[in-house]
Amino acid sequence: MKLLHACGVLFLAGMIFPTYAQQEPQFLQNLDNMLYYNPAYAGSRGMLNLSALHRQQWMGFKGAPMTTTFQMHTPLKYESAGVGFSFINDKVGPINTNWINADFSYALRFKNKGKLAFGLKGGVQLLNGDLTSLYTNQADDPTLQYRYNNVAKFNFGGGIYYYSKQFFAGIAVPKLLENFKSASLLMKEQRHYYLMVGGYVKLNRQLKLRPAAMVKITEQAPIAIDGSLAVIFYDRFWLGGNYRIKESAGAYAQFQLNNQFKIGYGFEVTTSKLVKYNYGTHELMISYDFIYKHRDLASPRYF
Repeated sequence: MKLLHACGVLFLAGMIFPTYAQQEPQFLQNLDNMLYYNPAYAGSRGMLNLSALHRQQWMGFKGAPMTTTFQMHTPLKYESAGVGFSFINDKVGPINTNWINADFSYALRFKNKGKLAFGLKGGVQLLNGDLTSLYTNQADDPTLQYRYNNVAKFNFGGGIYYYSKQFFAGIAVPKLLENFKSASLLMKEQRHYYLMVGGYVKLNRQLKLRPAAMVKITEQAPIAIDGSLAVIFYDRFWLGGNYRIKESAGAYAQFQLNNQFKIGYGFEVTTSKLVKYNYGTHELMISYDFIYKHRDLASPRYF
């Protein structure tokens, strides 16, 4: 195995080492995976929602991140409360991580029909990996002398999410505990803070715009900023673009088959030097809303 590959895997396995590498999965269609970031989002759609997303990052780069998420959330009969469940599988080089999370939210209502929700997330993280399987030019590299076999760690987090018919904003820390941290600091999981804001603007009966932004703040890493804009035609066709500063640019297309069922595909290219070593990132998304006849709900939903 070439040294370049080993260095690349170490870069990708940033969830273990204190570098500027990517630690948490990131998504192009992040507004369709909001529960991953913010537990206060649970139940905000006003109906039971099931969604899944698969992301194959940096195609052609051996050991590149591959992430699959599944989530479901719904308001309770007492509609100020919501619950959610999510499962995430993330593979980066020799590391395979699973998260199983449960979410709870409680929302305060305002006269303008906006809601301010407070959310809690709790779950288990399962880590598997064998860093000793990697090859380097340095014998007995101390950063590669670790094996993990279903190492389980509990974690919890929280978030706040305000939303109205046309606007949303939130802040969240999905994992407060910095697990998998050694005394030598050769491995350290960093805490991530997320801020999100966006909404939609109706231009006419056929056309809407949905601008949004997300900021990720992590210790020992640059601030990551995503900006996106989607154009929505006839509430059926979605064409969007996303730019992650100094990292990537992407575009996605989504089709609302009916008021309940939406599918999407996204493609992203790296704007850093890694662009020489991969063929881009691919992302597939599917979402379904269960609309019950006794509820008067706006559909489709824009966030």
